[in-house]
Amino acid sequence: MAEHVHGGRLVADHLADEGVDALFTLTGGHISPIFDGCKDRGIRVIDVRHEQAAAHAADAYGRLTFRPGVAAVTAGPGVTDAITGVTNAFYANSPMVLLGGRNPLALEGMGALQDAPQLELLRPVTKRVDTTLETRRIREVLDASFRAALAPRMGPTYVDLPMDVLMTPVDTDHVVAAGGQRATVPPGPDPDAVAATAGLLAQAERPVVLCGSGTYWSRASQELDALARTAQLPVFVNGMARGILPSDHPNLLGLSRKQALRQADLVLALGIDFDFRVGYGRPPAYRDDVVVVHVDPQPDRIGHNRPVTHGIVSDVASFLRVLLAHDATFGRAEATPWLEELTTEEGRRREARDAAASSDASPVHPLRFAREVARWADPDAIVIGDGGDIVAHTAGQVRVDHPGHWMDPGPFGCLGVGAPFALAAAHVHPGKQVLVVYGDGSFGFNAMEFESAARQGLPFVGVVGNDGAWGEMKAFHERVYGSEGMVAQDLTQDVSYEGVVTALGGYGQRVERPEDIGPALDRAAASGVPALVNVLLDRGFRRESAAAYGA
Repeated sequence: MAEHVHGGRLVADHLADEGVDALFTLTGGHISPIFDGCKDRGIRVIDVRHEQAAAHAADAYGRLTFRPGVAAVTAGPGVTDAITGVTNAFYANSPMVLLGGRNPLALEGMGALQDAPQLELLRPVTKRVDTTLETRRIREVLDASFRAALAPRMGPTYVDLPMDVLMTPVDTDHVVAAGGQRATVPPGPDPDAVAATAGLLAQAERPVVLCGSGTYWSRASQELDALARTAQLPVFVNGMARGILPSDHPNLLGLSRKQALRQADLVLALGIDFDFRVGYGRPPAYRDDVVVVHVDPQPDRIGHNRPVTHGIVSDVASFLRVLLAHDATFGRAEATPWLEELTTEEGRRREARDAAASSDASPVHPLRFAREVARWADPDAIVIGDGGDIVAHTAGQVRVDHPGHWMDPGPFGCLGVGAPFALAAAHVHPGKQVLVVYGDGSFGFNAMEFESAARQGLPFVGVVGNDGAWGEMKAFHERVYGSEGMVAQDLTQDVSYEGVVTALGGYGQRVERPEDIGPALDRAAASGVPALVNVLLDRGFRRESAAAYGA
């Protein structure tokens, strides 16, 4: 016997069939039917205090599960508030679907409440935008949106859901079928190009493997490990590729990357963008004559910013599996002089860093802060970086032994991801330690989400490296314009950020001595609620960094 259900239930049915078990949202009348549908289907609704946080949380859910995270926001300002989070996911290639309320189609063009050109606003920062014009076609439209979000390179999509379409009941026998139209095999490489790459690896004296987020999205951990060990290759990672090899892997390097890229005669670029993070692929960061093999499933990303010798359109894992079939061509029985040279340089740089991190000064030296936080974090922890200088310090010391266990904004550089990412991580991995490393500036963006976490039983630990300034920007401003008449660069260390979290239902503590950081983090974790440790840092320390615009 046919059942009559409203459009919100059809949305929930589709989410459930996609394996989505949580919806991130901020309430609004335009999307209320979706909440009713989620109740019927047992989908957890995690509500936040700002739509940007809902989009960030959906981004993190996608990164952690390889399924699109889903956020639902109300029309007009709800959608525009979410755009920043969607844009961050777009540049990070995170699969997510944003569901946006819209005024009833019957009122189109009449100046209804919260009317906005939502499709036009989202189109530049998504892979696909759609409007559901009929209730019976909701699942068909959602299926197309999920399919686009998951196609390489993955990314966000947007669906407009008019209120009358969501509220209208329909006979389930009349619902347009969806599903069964997904690609099941990732794009594979050209065999001749792979054979040529094997020959280049055999001939190179100073080869480097550079792995970006595409290596993570293709789940290429085992293949990368086999290649690195077989060919004795130094491997450098960025983005979501952190953790693709465990931190103690003999071929995984980090501190010597600049030297390696300047001297490399071959760069095997796997799922990476030649953007500001890797010197745009150009001299002086690279040799003029360096040979580059660039592998990516999206053809128009290959060769962007620099010419390549071989541009191979392929899923990274698929490429590596075919390349490993040529192991007789490039295999080496022992470490090369090049790998030994870089490993030695890595050790030298680590010793220098560790010496600086041994300071017992109070307020705390930033490198000592990073060392204490890194010592405290579980090897299995999910660590989220939300800040500038302090995250750069800490990222270099935190062990990341598993794929997906380090998350930061990505190339868009959007502050405020910390608490929203933690909400998603605490839901996806209950029982795991979730740690957010904040700058004092970034903490302020979505601090109210500590209340969302406390109210919904999603605990995590945050630690603020508090230098009382927008540290990275202050250093840039001082370098370019001098320290006289400084404006818009300073904050204050007097604000009780830990008190804010306590007032929101969490646990907070202030720390001024380095030896107190670990015990304070222990107490924060033991509290069982969202917690924040506010660590006062030396305001005079400045990190050497690139220009603020990434040059």
